[in-house]
Amino acid sequence: MEDFKDETERALEVLKKGGIILYPTDTVWGIGCDATNPEAVERIYKLKKRTDSKAMICLVNSVKMLEQFVNKVPDPAYDVIDHSDKPTTIIYDNPIRVANNLVAEDETLAIRVVKEKFCEQLIYKLRKPLVSTSANISGEPTPKSFAQIAPEILKGVDYIVNLQHSKISDKPSSIIKIGNDRTVKVIRK
Repeated sequence: MEDFKDETERALEVLKKGGIILYPTDTVWGIGCDATNPEAVERIYKLKKRTDSKAMICLVNSVKMLEQFVNKVPDPAYDVIDHSDKPTTIIYDNPIRVANNLVAEDETLAIRVVKEKFCEQLIYKLRKPLVSTSANISGEPTPKSFAQIAPEILKGVDYIVNLQHSKISDKPSSIIKIGNDRTVKVIRK
């Protein structure tokens, strides 16, 4: 348990200084930063060789935190969060208080309420959403394990969380778009 606490503190220190981390999530390994820091977000786009018109996902640790970063959470989103049995990311209209370069051109942002202990604790201590994008160069396959992460990614981050290196996950989250008009559209099952 000491490692868990130490890793949380080390990752937190890097994030607070505007750094980017490689970390285990409730799905695949992710590259992350403070979602309110535009310079850190830009570094992730550069590392992934991705245009900033392709938005990334943010993680929050609770519905209460979600409500602080979305102008209005549509009612159907609460049901999805409460009843989903697997990690589900929801795309929301009109995000607020996050880095502008994280928001998609259509003024939306994909956010997931995470249920993984390390992520929950890290976000709780950061008190801000955490960017989460798969640990690969844009266009290349998503690594299913830590061992599959490209050396370029490993070298490009400021800190690699030393937990769950043997975990295998081949499933990214489901993605659902829920508009303020309550329309629901499944983007990825």
